[in-house]
Amino acid sequence: MAKALIKADSFYEIYERKDGIKDVTHYCPGCGHGVLHKLIAEALDDFGIREKSILISPVGCSVFAYYYFRLGNIQAAHGRAPAVATGIKRVHPESVVISYQGDGDLAAIGGNNILQAANRGENITVFFVNNAIYGMTGGQMAPTTLIGQKTTTTPYGRNVVNEGYPVRVCELLATLDAPVYIERVALTDAKNTSKVRRAVRKALQNQIDNKGFSLVEVLSACPSNWKMTPVQAKQWVEDNLIKQFPLGVYKDLTDQIKPKKAEKQVFSVDGLKEKLNIPMEEEKYSTSVKEAKEFRNMKLKIAGFGGQGILLLGLGMAQAAMQAGYNVSWLPSYGPEMRGGTANCHVNISKERIGSPLVSKPTVVIAMNLPSMEKFQSEIEPGGLLLYDTSLITQKPVRDDIKVLGIPATQIADNLGNTRIANMVIMGAFIAYTSVLDKQAVINALPFFIKRKNLIPLNEKAIVEGMNYVLSSN
Repeated sequence: MAKALIKADSFYEIYERKDGIKDVTHYCPGCGHGVLHKLIAEALDDFGIREKSILISPVGCSVFAYYYFRLGNIQAAHGRAPAVATGIKRVHPESVVISYQGDGDLAAIGGNNILQAANRGENITVFFVNNAIYGMTGGQMAPTTLIGQKTTTTPYGRNVVNEGYPVRVCELLATLDAPVYIERVALTDAKNTSKVRRAVRKALQNQIDNKGFSLVEVLSACPSNWKMTPVQAKQWVEDNLIKQFPLGVYKDLTDQIKPKKAEKQVFSVDGLKEKLNIPMEEEKYSTSVKEAKEFRNMKLKIAGFGGQGILLLGLGMAQAAMQAGYNVSWLPSYGPEMRGGTANCHVNISKERIGSPLVSKPTVVIAMNLPSMEKFQSEIEPGGLLLYDTSLITQKPVRDDIKVLGIPATQIADNLGNTRIANMVIMGAFIAYTSVLDKQAVINALPFFIKRKNLIPLNEKAIVEGMNYVLSSN
């Protein structure tokens, strides 16, 4: 019986990737992504699993899969698709989870992610497109780039001494005990494409049968970055890529593995608060501070030298605010050196839900050195607050549309016997000026972020001194 050749139901009717023609993919002529998409979509249709399938795509040309597959689509950070797939599969074991990755993603920054997922035997299916180059970002060398192959980052060709040998992913993963099925195929002529079709279906069937981890590596052309025509590129796969990455089945335990029962993993939080030393509900400090409307949803950027306790200051603010009933987030960042390098952190303290931990337009900047003030004061929202340490910063802020609070935090800390508690002097000044938290809220939180308990009394004094300085100045 003849079968009509129509677009798979697992594809969207129209594609929104680019303006203009909406019924074809955007991939370059000769690229294998479109063909592999077609083979996967047809398998999903034939197996009747579209409604329960979830496709994870990370960075690279692979990411555009979500414009085409009419499935549950999740975009993951570079290289992290196997980790995301693991989480999705464990929460939804009845689903069919596909990790769709390129070689610059899977074999480079994602190398440990795929290794560990395979080693755990996660019941997911991985489709790995290997074109020996970073395709979307300009044609740089990938872990799979061949010896002598020229790329934008190896203009004289990949050199073993400088860049090492190409990474053979199938051979590497096949040495592990847990994977069930690993095969390398190639998108070249009709015969090889037929083998790709069979491999795609087998890998998906293994997951449907709950047999474990399957990976299909697909050698594919990248004519644009190889500077070849589609015909030349396919021939180059035959003449060069397949020699470095031989085709074949590297591991197949499909007939030996009995299907496992798919069970949703339930994670209990019983006793978790005690283990993490989080206060019980009845022990939580409930703030009685009069809410300052101008600081209701506060976005802070705190910056200074490494070693000044910048990250600890942000963490302390977030901890105290959380215990006082606010929604909070804390995002640390520091330079190449823990001490002496630059450090900053982003803190959100809000009565509303927080959409992102990143603070790009702060309402408050706390600067504990001059470079930090120079760098971040321009970012403050008009009407916001700049709080800075006048002991270390002698220049005046240049903004005239913000509130400015200068305090000799380091000098006050030195008078208390330890310059390292200048961050807690700043904490005291901050809560006194904004009234977002009161003294007791912060003191209650100290044991949760000051690990050396003998230093808690000194930190309390620093907070009080910072508050007194502000209150006496007003």
